[in-house]
This record gives sequence, C-alpha cells and structure tokens, in this order.
Amino acid sequence: MTNNRKETALAAIKDSIGSTTGENGIDLFLTHHLGELNNSEWKDSIGVEKPTKQQIIESLIFKSSWDDDCVYDFTLPNDVTDYVVSVRFGEDGEIEGVSMES
Repeated sequence: MTNNRKETALAAIKDSIGSTTGENGIDLFLTHHLGELNNSEWKDSIGVEKPTKQQIIESLIFKSSWDDDCVYDFTLPNDVTDYVVSVRFGEDGEIEGVSMES
C-alpha cells in the first residue's frame, strides 16, 4: 500500500459526499451508521456520543487493501461495524468507484 494511494482514496471518499458517487458509498455509510449505532457505541468508537457527519468521516481508519492494491477499505475504529467504505482504482490509477460494502 502506498500512502499516496491511501490519501487519494480518503480524498475520494470526502469528495463524493452528496454526489451520485457518494449515494451508495459514504452517504449510505453515514446514514446507516447514524441510524444503527447508539450514543455509547459512538463514544467507544470515536469519542463523541452524537457525532456529526464530518466527525465520522474524519474518524475513518484504513482497514485493508486487496486486489493488487486496487481496492482500499476504510471503516470506523474499535470494531463497531463490519461495513467499510471501499474505493476502487482502475489500472490507470484513476478512481473507478466508492461504495459501501460488508
């Protein structure tokens, strides 16, 4: 994993908020977790009982890369979820998509 690609993947997640790309990616991830996690789980995970979307995004941690470093997965800290926000790179190094996966 290269730090540059990891940083590019995180930037793609942030840039996709509120867009068509984010609809099935970070926006779905945020909506799902804001509805599913209770205040205690949020506090244990990111240190805030009622986080904003921005606080959640800033708390995402790298989980794994796979498919010859073409896919980078990010999730919430402290194992509060099995879901990830997944960023896929094409062979040309360009972002192909951002999605929520389990």
